[in-house]
Amino acid sequence: MSEPTQLPDRKFASQVDWNLMRTFVEIVRAGGIGAAARQLNKQQPSISAALKRLEDHVGATLLRRSASGVEMTSAGKAMMALCEDMLETARMVPHQIAQATKRVEGIVRIQMVSAIVSPEFDEAIASFHRRNPDIRIEIRVSPWRQVLDALERGEVEVGIGYDSSVRGSLVYEPLFVERQQLYCSRSHPLFGYRIGQPKELKTEAFVLTGEDELEGVTHLRRRYGLGAKVAGLAEDVNEARRLILCGVGIGFLPEPVVRTEVASGALWPLLHADFQPSYDIFLLARAEPARDTATQLFIDEVFRRLRALPRA
Repeated sequence: MSEPTQLPDRKFASQVDWNLMRTFVEIVRAGGIGAAARQLNKQQPSISAALKRLEDHVGATLLRRSASGVEMTSAGKAMMALCEDMLETARMVPHQIAQATKRVEGIVRIQMVSAIVSPEFDEAIASFHRRNPDIRIEIRVSPWRQVLDALERGEVEVGIGYDSSVRGSLVYEPLFVERQQLYCSRSHPLFGYRIGQPKELKTEAFVLTGEDELEGVTHLRRRYGLGAKVAGLAEDVNEARRLILCGVGIGFLPEPVVRTEVASGALWPLLHADFQPSYDIFLLARAEPARDTATQLFIDEVFRRLRALPRA
């Protein structure tokens, strides 16, 4: 049987104590009333009383005690979602006010992997600059592991790159799905041929991207014994492309980066689509930082554009 609820009070917004909602969020995040009381440095009875007053206001039971602490009811889950939205809105007030009054200055520091091709990201930068011409944008390029490490150390607040796992300290917003292909130059003997099995390329000289090589590519190479003969090495994708174009060796490159060279016949794709590694490229941000206004406005601009895109 579903729990009884009272009819909604039309004066709820003017009567409710917003601090009760903050207390409710703390209880849920702490996992219990006692834990929330310790974190807030308050007595447990006062926390219990605050929860009871909020439940009286909304006319529904929000939490039930359990062996592990508390469990949210269906009403509690709805309340938690609303509370988090309201807290996020409140957090954004000073940032949006600063933007509205044209007082925003500062620096947005972005660390990203090389050769990112994303019209949405470029449009977000252009739009952000038009709105905030006094904010400087700095971009640093590094291998993908260094992007993740810099974010976790707090050296930057925004990153673009790949991650083979999920780090709880970071927020992941999918930017696009990228595929890599194995290319050779026009001067290579394999130009114009499609390879049936990657193992046929075991004796070929390769151009590798070192620490910037994604794990999907590494796994494919190791599976088929590719890259044992290294003719070139470049940590930057653009420089790896240069070496491949110069005929130093064959190598993996992201498809969007070399569309012009493939269309002009300067590079040739060797692998069938079934063997191509694919992976997500993410816009990354620290999960709970004390962000400055410039960085927060930039993240909001990119997230807004990405979330407006239709998803497959």
